[in-house]
Amino acid sequence: MKRKKTWGISIGILAMLFLTIYIFRDDGTMSDFVSIEGHEQFTKAYDGAMEVLPEPIESRKIGTDFGEVQLYKFQENDTLDQMPLLLLPGKGASTPMWEPNLRYFLEHRPVYTLDLLGEPGLSTETKRIETAEDQAIWLEQVLEQLPESDIHLLGLSFGGWSATNVALTFPEKIQSLILVDPVYVFGPIPFKMIIASIPASVPIVPKPIRETMLSYISGGIEMDQSDPTANLIETGMRTYKSKLPMPKKIKPEQLAELEMPVLGILAGGSTMHHAEKSYQTGVVYLQNPNSEMVLFADASHAINGEYPEELVETIESFLGKLK
Repeated sequence: MKRKKTWGISIGILAMLFLTIYIFRDDGTMSDFVSIEGHEQFTKAYDGAMEVLPEPIESRKIGTDFGEVQLYKFQENDTLDQMPLLLLPGKGASTPMWEPNLRYFLEHRPVYTLDLLGEPGLSTETKRIETAEDQAIWLEQVLEQLPESDIHLLGLSFGGWSATNVALTFPEKIQSLILVDPVYVFGPIPFKMIIASIPASVPIVPKPIRETMLSYISGGIEMDQSDPTANLIETGMRTYKSKLPMPKKIKPEQLAELEMPVLGILAGGSTMHHAEKSYQTGVVYLQNPNSEMVLFADASHAINGEYPEELVETIESFLGKLK
């Protein structure tokens, strides 16, 4: 189904320069909400978005060297013997973003979700995250505190980079790696997308501009503020200032170092990379014989909401071959 494109707001070079300085300047602070009122607004939106998810059987905070990480576990009784899946959300998102997919995953296996440190959610950064190594360390510390000996790790967008980053350094517990339209993994983000992403992630930018940029990033999908998850993401963008470092691009030779099976799922209409080039990079450099690359030709970067059933079917078909 074709979506109406809404990219049409022109922002001057001086404005772009100002916003770039604003978001990337290093003032020594940690990621946090911009105000007490903003935190309260976000918490209200978060609670509302969680209400449409299945009831988690577990909700707890996990301590790491860099902060407290909010973790949930979801499970159906007839999937107890299946290896669980840990889901890592995209930038500016948190556990409720998995609403389109969670029920489908639960038909097959238990699912863990977490809110990333340094992004709007219920996780709290207590020590500044400055490097890719820092990001790998805290995530590995979460993995080590899960009771299971092995897990499948899935990341979407920036979550895909986070999953790859930890798998390269701490692969021991990761049975397989599933990357859904990841950024900085199979190729760079186009320059125009870096520019477009800045207004979407700066709290002071007016809401109409931010929503237009988010729509463009998602392939032209209109922002529906009546949707609890869309409202949560917009609220997080407005009330939270992330000070995380820019992701360090994964090099092709690093992809070749991944020993576990990798499933790369790319959206043909994604604005976050050049889909065909990224697809070929995965085909050439992923070395495990059970690794696969899949291209959803008509999908945008919002693939998990556009093709929720097909996405889970593709992932479960891949995992079924690993038994």
